[in-house]
Amino acid sequence: MKKIYLTTIFICLLTFLQAQKPTLFLVGDSTMADKKDPDKNPEHGWGQILPTLMTNTISIQNHATNGRSSKSFRTEGRWNKVYKQLKKGDYVIIQFGHNDQKFEDPERFTNPATQYRANLERYVKETREKGATPILMTSIVRRNFNENGVLIDTHNLYPIIVRMVAKDLDVPFVDMQQETEEIVLSYGPEKSKELYLHLPPNEKSYYPKGKNDDTHLSKLGATLTAEKATKQLSKLNIGLEKFIKK
Repeated sequence: MKKIYLTTIFICLLTFLQAQKPTLFLVGDSTMADKKDPDKNPEHGWGQILPTLMTNTISIQNHATNGRSSKSFRTEGRWNKVYKQLKKGDYVIIQFGHNDQKFEDPERFTNPATQYRANLERYVKETREKGATPILMTSIVRRNFNENGVLIDTHNLYPIIVRMVAKDLDVPFVDMQQETEEIVLSYGPEKSKELYLHLPPNEKSYYPKGKNDDTHLSKLGATLTAEKATKQLSKLNIGLEKFIKK
């Protein structure tokens, strides 16, 4: 009887401590998402690497999903799953842009100066309503070098809008466009293929026909991106730094 009583007390205590532990939620697109079959699939989202860089005193829920924009993430009910769980002391990283550009797709496209901005502001507002801390991030760069070896931006106004919202609403902000641009430039036009999914046929069984993808990250690219992200997150001084491994 005593053993059952102690076990019950232990479970209750564990449940209480788990409830008190803050959670870091990730909302965004494929560049941040967890990928299936991590042992076989060479594609990685940088959020997939994040748990290895943080302590177990914070929970991490990666809700980022392939193909989602600031619009479709909400209309599909994905944000609602996050919102219902949010509590005081939690953190939410918000990173959209890649799929908001899809002007041929009305389910995902947003005008950067109007709907995209309004969506970001709403994510921020609703996060704060729950006593949690929003963190805005710009999209990571695509590997897009021209014939002269110059890295050309592909996101146009979207990162500018993120910076404006962060400034206007006083939101903690990490410029992942700048951070990942530094990584890609340091590798150069050819070697930077290692950061993305550039695979010849039959090198990886997951992609028997090969892959030439300048948007999605390899494990190396995701790891370097996650390291950049945590370094910048620690500089924000919003309390998250104490959960990042030294």
